[in-house]
Amino acid sequence: MTTFTPRAAPAAATAEAASTPPLLAASGIHVELGGATILRDVEVAVGRGEVVGLVGPNGAGKSTLLRVVTGMLRPAAGDVAVAGDALEALPRRELARRVAVVQQLPEAPATMRVRDLVVLGRHPHLGLLARESRHDFDVADAAMRRAGCDQFADRELGSLSGGERRRAFIARALAQEAPLLLLDEPTSNLDAHAQVEILELVAELAAGGAGVLLIVHDLTLAAAYCDRVVLLDRGEVVAEGAPSEVVTSEHVQRVYGGGVTVLPHPASGAPVVIPSRLES
Repeated sequence: MTTFTPRAAPAAATAEAASTPPLLAASGIHVELGGATILRDVEVAVGRGEVVGLVGPNGAGKSTLLRVVTGMLRPAAGDVAVAGDALEALPRRELARRVAVVQQLPEAPATMRVRDLVVLGRHPHLGLLARESRHDFDVADAAMRRAGCDQFADRELGSLSGGERRRAFIARALAQEAPLLLLDEPTSNLDAHAQVEILELVAELAAGGAGVLLIVHDLTLAAAYCDRVVLLDRGEVVAEGAPSEVVTSEHVQRVYGGGVTVLPHPASGAPVVIPSRLES
């Protein structure tokens, strides 16, 4: 079981968050693909110093929403703002300075070294035709250490396990030094200990003032590490709020079906989702 003590945001960070626009604000998002409605009037916001979990079953629309808020997919209706500016008004380089993304299945050449991949995260900060400075390489090295991939920095991506590749792409996102991180299943292919390490890093980044939108399948991890949880089902927001308000037996059974029990963690009190066998 995951033990987690909820973070208390510093007073200065709380005051700053209250006086500035959210890092991400998406409202009224409606998406239709192939004649089917994928998202219907979805709203999600991420403030500074906040980890927001986006949860829901397969096909709920989580990855589609991520494509919308990164500008990869234009919705039929709705608005997206990043740090107070309309998404469509931001040049790609400026957007990359504000938002770092780790896709669920990121791609890169198999022969690329981990170190070279991570240094790519510095490109939004470079001028036209400029080369990386010593500072850029230092930032990349620090990102690899934080993500736990510095020990295989000189290996090719094609030689890595799925979990090692995941750490490398997380390090690239950290190297961008963007205030908003969008993470699609960052703990997939990782063992339980590594999952906790990555999510502790996410909590650390948020404590430092970053905002994180975290797509995660594991409801127990979402409840342990997120300040707020948004539950999607069939393209609609079913519930939104504190983990204790969203990860409940009522909501989980309604969206995922029977066969689960939600209990408070004995140490932290955070909701823990326990599967149980269905009666025949």
